[in-house]
Amino acid sequence: MRYLFLLVLVSPLWALDTCEEDVIEKIKSPRVKSSMSKWLDHDFGLKPYRANYLLPYGYTDKDYDAPLPTVEYENSEAELQISLQLRIAGDLLGLNEEYFLSYTQKSFWQIYAKSSPFRETNYNPEAFVIFPIADEDNYFRFCSLKFAIAHISNGQPDTRDVTLTDGSYLGNLSRSINFIYTTLRLQHNSFFLDFKTWLPLPENPEENDNPDIMDYTGYASAKVTYFYDANMFTLKVRGSTKTGNGFIEGTYSYPVLQNYFYLKLFSGYGESLIDYNNYINKVSVGFSFSR
Repeated sequence: MRYLFLLVLVSPLWALDTCEEDVIEKIKSPRVKSSMSKWLDHDFGLKPYRANYLLPYGYTDKDYDAPLPTVEYENSEAELQISLQLRIAGDLLGLNEEYFLSYTQKSFWQIYAKSSPFRETNYNPEAFVIFPIADEDNYFRFCSLKFAIAHISNGQPDTRDVTLTDGSYLGNLSRSINFIYTTLRLQHNSFFLDFKTWLPLPENPEENDNPDIMDYTGYASAKVTYFYDANMFTLKVRGSTKTGNGFIEGTYSYPVLQNYFYLKLFSGYGESLIDYNNYINKVSVGFSFSR
């Protein structure tokens, strides 16, 4: 069943609607006509935000830590990301800015392990505004400035006080952080540069699920995106100048049928929230449905 599910996800999406445009044009009510067209086109304003992908195979150089002694995770797993955005307003300040809501969910699926559990899922809603920048004079042209408020968590309960049968503590499975961030985008031809800085919102230290997370993620990142013909390459570096911790991540995608071949390389801390303080080297391969 698990492999059938993967096959369905990576198969092409065939058109199911057979209504023709001339039939819709015969409808007299403009509102009914508009509603029907959007319904038939599946157009409800939602668009891709980050890459949407299914990577059936990912391999890391060491086994993942399991929450219970009786549970064993494999060093091979699948990874799934769904990321959508919705434009909610624009030009409220007369600066041609645009306002968005977004939601990203990333899951790590131990599909090759017994019972195939989801090892970790991260939930990431955001609200943000993008201000365009009119700049034609620089080699790297300033494109936009983004301001956002975001939350990311793994949806697990606080288990700090949970004891196991041998009397030892389970440890806290909950991970979460609320933060604000800004991203400056620059462009030169088919090169894009994104410089991002973020800051966690104040939280009660006794209730903080991961008080030292910034020691592993740092407060800034830089990402390069490059297009060559139909190929797309990205390279992202994030880290802390204080501790030297962080990660480097590279991706490659190329059109295949109606989707994209997708390759991802990761090395460092913070692949997922549960692993924010575990150093991981990983290669994953599969398909993306958007870039």
